[in-house]
Amino acid sequence: MADPLDLAADPVELTAALVDIPSVSRDEARIADAVERALREQTPLEVVRHGDAVLARTNLGRPNRVVLAGHLDTVPVNDNLPARLVDGVLHGCGTVDMKGGDAVMLHLAATTPAPRHDLTFVFYDCEEIEAVHNGLGRVERELPEWLRGDLAIVCEPSNAVIEAGCQGTVRVEVRATGARAHTARGWMGVNAIHALGEVLRRLEAYEPRHVEIDGCHYREGLQAVGVSGGVAGNVVPDEAVLTVNHRFAPDRSPEQAERHLRELFRGYDVTVTDLSPGALPGLAHPVTRELVAASGGTPVAKLGWTDVARFAALGMPAVNLGPGDPSLAHTKQENVPVNQVRQCLEVLRRFLG
Repeated sequence: MADPLDLAADPVELTAALVDIPSVSRDEARIADAVERALREQTPLEVVRHGDAVLARTNLGRPNRVVLAGHLDTVPVNDNLPARLVDGVLHGCGTVDMKGGDAVMLHLAATTPAPRHDLTFVFYDCEEIEAVHNGLGRVERELPEWLRGDLAIVCEPSNAVIEAGCQGTVRVEVRATGARAHTARGWMGVNAIHALGEVLRRLEAYEPRHVEIDGCHYREGLQAVGVSGGVAGNVVPDEAVLTVNHRFAPDRSPEQAERHLRELFRGYDVTVTDLSPGALPGLAHPVTRELVAASGGTPVAKLGWTDVARFAALGMPAVNLGPGDPSLAHTKQENVPVNQVRQCLEVLRRFLG
């Protein structure tokens, strides 16, 4: 059994301790056990275990509640354990995505006895795999009162700056049909792969929107991400499918984004295979303004989808704030500068008073 986590320790040391507990998606029991034990033994918080999610909260009667959320799982280890500290940079699987953020949350839970706002801490499982398994969704369905608040902070990596809201995402299959024939008599068939040429031309000519919301600039994207088709080396194919991913600004609803793609690919069969809403920045909310003031910086748009969208769907503003460069997530070179871990901690300390 690993040594117990010391939540009051330097958050960089706590990050390393978390990294050294492997927790690939669906195998989070060991780290959840360690987090649960530490929270029960080292904090006065109300603590609940739900599967491999661990929930903790204050009940101080404050007028506002802030929810801090972080997932415990990682992608598969890629010869990047145990953690290594080199020249002020902590290397290892999960340092960025997102055990640095988890360490900040755990340290705050143990060292903030009288926060300005009531706090809920949500450590959840299975974020790195299909959304249907996401532990945050399970908590929302079965313990919804634990996700209620006035602001949600998801401590995903954001280079220690506030990333407000997030883009929505929709994935569609654009299907072309034709008629089979022997390639020696190709004129007798209709080549479905050739028919996708028009779809590709529309994609090539597409100009994505640039949208400003609450001072945050969202740039939309539309990309072909997969293609399939073909029957045999001597057969004109009668079906071909192009998979397209659209990242849309949060001023559009999922329904509007779907209608946009159906209009763009008019004349083709379009099937939606994945659709998730974005999240508006919510920077005008008083509690969010407090966080922005405490950060001393300028929020930027989140160009991607994160679980802030789940909180936004519950009717509260939500932001990303965590240590590490998100472009290093899921890579063998994953690492986090220790100054960013401490920077996030200090921002949240100022915010919580």
